[in-house]
Amino acid sequence: MNTSADVFVNPSFAPQTGAPLSTDGSRLRRFYISSLDGGYDRVLQSGFDYLGESGAIGRQDRVVIKPNLTFPTFQPGVMTNPQALEALVRYVKEFTDRITICEADSGGYNRFSMTEVFRVTGIDEMARRLGVRLVNLSDEPARSIPVRAGKRLLQVPVPTLLLDETDLFISLPVPKVHLNTINSLAIKNQWGTIKLPENRLQLHPYFKEVVYALNKIYVRSIGIVDGKYGLTRTGPLRGDVLNLNWMSLCDDLFLSDLIVTQLQGFQPGDIEYLRWALQKERLSCSTEFCCNVEWRDFRQTPFFLQRKWTDYPGLMAFRSRFLAHVAYRSILSKPLHWLLYRFREPFY
Repeated sequence: MNTSADVFVNPSFAPQTGAPLSTDGSRLRRFYISSLDGGYDRVLQSGFDYLGESGAIGRQDRVVIKPNLTFPTFQPGVMTNPQALEALVRYVKEFTDRITICEADSGGYNRFSMTEVFRVTGIDEMARRLGVRLVNLSDEPARSIPVRAGKRLLQVPVPTLLLDETDLFISLPVPKVHLNTINSLAIKNQWGTIKLPENRLQLHPYFKEVVYALNKIYVRSIGIVDGKYGLTRTGPLRGDVLNLNWMSLCDDLFLSDLIVTQLQGFQPGDIEYLRWALQKERLSCSTEFCCNVEWRDFRQTPFFLQRKWTDYPGLMAFRSRFLAHVAYRSILSKPLHWLLYRFREPFY
């Protein structure tokens, strides 16, 4: 992997586009990272400029923005900062008015309304003020896409907005740890596009295959990581907040996670779903890419994951089809959760 700013193994350029090429003749992916000292607006302007053609937005482009809003009220490190979301909307509106912000109901077994989250966090007011569409994906029509998971052929419900009405998809997560998947970044963010929380719970044992498929439905996608804050020790709903003060933009969601995972202090190969996705994409730590700076300079205090014993029942249900059924769909679901909450304080 390149470590110097704009240093390539083969610094040739495609005559039509001016885009730098890798040694095999393909266009090099681009990753941009900067401190937030000058604010979100400055970083977004410079970042999209750096992405160049891959970040270009046309007047007729339908742009869909997916933040990470996994708590009933705004929590730093847990959720995308509404200020980052508003800054991104303002930037995109310079090029197109066809903008949609979307998220689905969250909370897993203890579901809460994303429509209410939009209201409490002020996102609905911002959307009205700037004239953009705000969509709760749980209320949208969906169409199933086939996903192969071993010998099983799953039918995963995906909102038709994302399948049929999206020219550019922007994933806008925060860097945090996750009790079940170790970390949660630009790829994991699309788990929240599955229409209903109960669908997600049923699909947990097939997480790596499904989340990979959810990230492959788009014609174009960009990963923007809101690194003003991060979350370590436990997650995704509570832990220790880190003041990171950076933002990154990348024209490849998988490369974005490959790099930011290392900024967190994790090895991509140690994270099962990420390792699987990177193998499918033929990406590794030796992949060539362009970067505006020495990205490793943005490494700070390493993230870490520390599970409590009360986290392991959920982890086992995450990994097992049988236990997922027992925990979430059987007659034992309510008494098992009642028993768990006798020892574990509810997240919200």
